[in-house]
Amino acid sequence: MKVTTDACLFGAWVSEEVKSQKSKVKNVLDIGTGTGLLSLMFLQKNPDTVTDAIEIDKDAFEQAKENADASLWKDKINVIHNDVKNLPTANKYDIIISNPPFYENELRSPNDKRNIAHHSNDLGLNELLALTKNLLTGNGRFFFLFPFKRKNDIEKAFLFYDMYINKLILVKQSVKHDHFRIMIEGSLQKNETIIKEISIWNDQQQYTNEFIELLKDYYLYL
Repeated sequence: MKVTTDACLFGAWVSEEVKSQKSKVKNVLDIGTGTGLLSLMFLQKNPDTVTDAIEIDKDAFEQAKENADASLWKDKINVIHNDVKNLPTANKYDIIISNPPFYENELRSPNDKRNIAHHSNDLGLNELLALTKNLLTGNGRFFFLFPFKRKNDIEKAFLFYDMYINKLILVKQSVKHDHFRIMIEGSLQKNETIIKEISIWNDQQQYTNEFIELLKDYYLYL
């Protein structure tokens, strides 16, 4: 699985949000960790936390484990080969993060691994929200990356599960493009929703200042 720019943006945003709010965070759950990208980015900015990074695909799990073991935070990340549905509900996390499968009820690839990574037959939106609600501490927060085209469905699902969006970041590939992703920070407590926008590229095909500010500690050439 490739490391995508929007996933890097999401990881940097989540990491900075948690760091800047200076709230007491002990443990983190990364659902569908893939290569371990989000967990490792998070630990770079929040090294006093412990992260459970769970992945159902064996090859992806092995890649995440290799990446974690090669990092400075190998003692702070537990890479787990399992289905998140099997986690005991007694486990409670201060932060839950996920870049979940994007597509439901759409044309599937003949490649099974791409299907697991990009489709959500195995973990749909409703299941993700139900699991998150059961595994989150009462004052905990969750962070999700979704396609913009599912925004209405996502907002309806949040209402159904009594989960609330604290921050909604609308993401554009460039200032000339329409929104293509949304980054969500939410909780089980009702708050006013803060809505912001960020573009990856400016009109000169250079990274925007907002993107550079978030990614400068991760990208080598910013």
